[in-house]
Amino acid sequence: MAKRAKRRISRPWTKDDFRSLKAHSKARTPVVKISKAMKRTPGALRQKALRLGIPLGHRR
Repeated sequence: MAKRAKRRISRPWTKDDFRSLKAHSKARTPVVKISKAMKRTPGALRQKALRLGIPLGHRR
């Protein structure tokens, strides 16, 4: 018996989400921590940050 995959539910981005993402970016919070705090996948956060032109994630 095969296990069913979880259904993806996309939540719309709010102004508060954008503010939070920008604040985490300035604080240089790791993407995994942001992901848990915002309840979004790391990939979703990286894609949205890329579209907004916000630096996020790994920096050297």
